[in-house]
Amino acid sequence: MPSSGFGGLSKRRGKKPVIAAVNGLAHGGGCEIVVNCDLVLASPLARFALPEVKRGVAAMAGALPRLGRVVGRMRAMEMALTGRELGAEEARAWGLCNAIAGKDGAGNGGVVEMAISWAKEITANSPDSVLVSKEGVELGLDGIGVQEATQRLIDGMARGMEAGENIKEGLRAFVEKRPPNWVSSKL
Repeated sequence: MPSSGFGGLSKRRGKKPVIAAVNGLAHGGGCEIVVNCDLVLASPLARFALPEVKRGVAAMAGALPRLGRVVGRMRAMEMALTGRELGAEEARAWGLCNAIAGKDGAGNGGVVEMAISWAKEITANSPDSVLVSKEGVELGLDGIGVQEATQRLIDGMARGMEAGENIKEGLRAFVEKRPPNWVSSKL
């Protein structure tokens, strides 16, 4: 298995946001990938499960330690210990997916179209700010405490953001009341 895990995603810690568009079964390895994505969008037909316990194995590609962070301890235990399948609505209520296509104000398009729309919304923002914001959330989930995570962010990626062109462009565009023209991130 690659160091980034099953499917190249189950243990990934990359800088760029990853959006999953689930349009069917996300069982086993598929669910392990979902748990490590930054945003998860589902079709009404999507189904999520960790059925490994029903086959005498366990989800070992990274989902078990992360699942509690995503859905909470009791729900994580329910998924991991029973292998029960969740439909899209229940997965949304549990926090396993962000939105369901055609619901949640997501429009009537399909899940892939919704993922593209969300990606466009993200890429309309400062690429430096997106990367620093993602890293800040990740650091907060690392169990190192808010103060430590904030300091690491300030001492790390935030310095690059503050020294970059995009912060200047964003502030200039705000003052001039115009849309910003971002440049590629150097972070």
